[in-house]
Amino acid sequence: MQVSLRWLKDYVDIDLTPAEVADCLTMVGLEVDAVRDVGPAFTHVVVAKILAIRPHPNADKLHLCDVTTGEETLPIVCGANNIHEGDVVPLAKVGATIPGGYTIKRSKLRGEFSDGMLCSEEELGIGEDTTGIMILPSDLPLGADLADVLDLKDTVFDIGITPNRSDCLSILGVAREIAAVTGKTVRLPDIDFQEGDEDIKGLASVQILDPDLCPRYTARMVRNVTVGPSPLWMRLRLEAVGLRSISNVVDVTNFVMMELGQPLHAFDFRFLEETRIVVRRSAQGEPFISLDEKERILNANTLMICDGVKPVAIAGIMGGFNSEIKPDTQDILLESAYFSPSSIRRSARDLGMSTDAAFRFERGIDPEGVLRALDRAAQLTAQLSGGTICRGRIDEHPRQVEMAREIPLRCRRVNALLGTDIPAADMVKILKNLGMEVSRQEGVEEEYLVNPPSFRVDIIREIDLVEEIARIHGYHNIPVTLPLGRMAPIRQNEKRVLEERMRNHLTSHGISEVITYSFISPDAADILALDAGDERRKGVRISNPLTEDQSVMRTTLIYSLLKVMRENANAGDYNLKIFEFGKVFLAGKPGELPTEKKRLACLMTGMRDHELWSSGELGMDFYDLKGCVESLTDSLRLTGIRFRSNAVQTFLHPGRACGIFLGEKSIGYMGEVHPDVLSRMDLKNRALVFELDMEVLSEHISDDVAYREFSRYPESSRDVAFVIDSNVEVGAMLDIALATGEDLLERVRIFDVYAGAGIPEGKKSLGLKFTYRSDAATLTDDTVNRVHSKIVHHIIDQTGAQIR
Repeated sequence: MQVSLRWLKDYVDIDLTPAEVADCLTMVGLEVDAVRDVGPAFTHVVVAKILAIRPHPNADKLHLCDVTTGEETLPIVCGANNIHEGDVVPLAKVGATIPGGYTIKRSKLRGEFSDGMLCSEEELGIGEDTTGIMILPSDLPLGADLADVLDLKDTVFDIGITPNRSDCLSILGVAREIAAVTGKTVRLPDIDFQEGDEDIKGLASVQILDPDLCPRYTARMVRNVTVGPSPLWMRLRLEAVGLRSISNVVDVTNFVMMELGQPLHAFDFRFLEETRIVVRRSAQGEPFISLDEKERILNANTLMICDGVKPVAIAGIMGGFNSEIKPDTQDILLESAYFSPSSIRRSARDLGMSTDAAFRFERGIDPEGVLRALDRAAQLTAQLSGGTICRGRIDEHPRQVEMAREIPLRCRRVNALLGTDIPAADMVKILKNLGMEVSRQEGVEEEYLVNPPSFRVDIIREIDLVEEIARIHGYHNIPVTLPLGRMAPIRQNEKRVLEERMRNHLTSHGISEVITYSFISPDAADILALDAGDERRKGVRISNPLTEDQSVMRTTLIYSLLKVMRENANAGDYNLKIFEFGKVFLAGKPGELPTEKKRLACLMTGMRDHELWSSGELGMDFYDLKGCVESLTDSLRLTGIRFRSNAVQTFLHPGRACGIFLGEKSIGYMGEVHPDVLSRMDLKNRALVFELDMEVLSEHISDDVAYREFSRYPESSRDVAFVIDSNVEVGAMLDIALATGEDLLERVRIFDVYAGAGIPEGKKSLGLKFTYRSDAATLTDDTVNRVHSKIVHHIIDQTGAQIR
């Protein structure tokens, strides 16, 4: 908002420099973005008086004038016909500059010398009157600089007004702020005028059909006005704040809006059919031509000002082309009203109309300032146009606008929040300087009840009063202190620590993390071929889904990763290693919230090392996936991890999948995705996946680290080939060997699996390497053979295996 320093001084005495005013406003929350000096576009133009006028001897349309500046008398040649002896006029002396880039020189016109130029308003750039020389007030001092005596020099502040400070969208509002800080008194404009004999209620009426959107509508009538240019003082003030002067009647409404913050509108009364105003909502699709001559198509929520037949204005935004003030207007109806801020905000947005009036209405104007602004506008209209103000006014207010009343203020609370020690008397003085009524609460020390003025629509709570005290007291006067408080150590969330450890491990092995939506398609369960009784078919339905493909909360991460694989394949990337930490949601019993469980899932597809020429075209297989799981569990120092084929998921290949167990506790599964599932998702490459239950894993993770000194003695190994039934799991054989509890057995591993020639039908050969070592001495063959024989016989007894 642009604010004129000259205009501010009409309401408050300011003895500060413009820079000090800018700093003062900024420190109370009205940030001044720029300060600029404005002035006339001429120099060396002075006040002069015409002493004599005589005809030019060589030109019928020119005159010879003797003009005095008080110190000297100059001959001037002039062609204007509106001047007379004794007139006080502006004189551009030799060397003066005027708008258009002209410099005045001594010249000879038709044989007579002219030592300057008498100027019109238009020639000086301070008006549009081109009919003749500008006639100045007779009491101006001769020889004085015209810019000084007409007060043409000004300073303009560009102020950023926050949305809550609608009271400062006026010159008077900013003046109040300066007065509150400097301790000065605000001078309100005097409103005093004479009313005519004709009563407005016999000429016009107002009917409000929607009091929720228009709680109050007031009007006055001014008759027999003469529409013409505004006086210089008004034009200067409007131009300083960025408004163009139009005519005296229209300028009054803009002047009062900028002065008091109340938008107004003037209607040409002859165009108001049935001589009445009706405030109603528009009909859907109703057309309307606004003052800018653009047709607007209205919706059913737009508040309109209408006469007895048609709409004549969009309430609070812009008047209509069909009732605008014209040069021959004689009778006007002045409107001053209060409109619902939300209604104006919605209508301005829907219509794309951002006007000065809408800018104020949508932020909230002073509900009790409506009549004051109406009377001020009527006073100025009559004063500038010569019209007569009809007796009385129309004031329709079917509903009261709610205002904050008696807000409690605790002075101790103020100081506690601000970290200050402001005396209660100073707080009361600050609030009273801001126009608030303050009364002491009986029986309570340093506690008050505060009634904010009606123009402060932003003050509704105690904390608002605290802010007012802080900014007027001065933010720079609030002491800087360090906050006091205990810094207690925060225990890290163990589940988050575990997740971060696993994330770091996977990313360090070239696996990329992805994040997918928790919403999936309701067809996911069918695509994954989940069993009818599988709890993962009990998805939680979203009541307001974005799309049908995202209408169910996921019950497994595998479907989401397969979708990522498909999107990458569509983009031409068939080699992928990805993982995701995420929650799955399982529906509970009716009336219960769903169960949320954290999962880790991983997917691999494509070539093992597709960028290395030496590796060939080797695709990833089940054992790449198994190695990833084993590496991950080893990094977590988990012992007792087992892989069992009797816990296979329906969406995995039956011969290339297994469950993952920690002891006897299931922690997840892994394997190759079933070809049918891949086909349903339009995927051609093999996909390997695993999913781990983070909840179960977190229960078995320990921060304890055990160190064991390595043996300095050599190992001794024995190889044995067993013939066993083909359906016997190798893991069972390893578990049996380790379960013997022999301390000398360091490890056992598989070195061969064979089925074919030389092996009976339904059997397979399993080669195991047993490694033995002692921490105390070098093992002898007898000791190793004794322990080895015991372990081998234990395996044979429990599995029925034969030594090949």
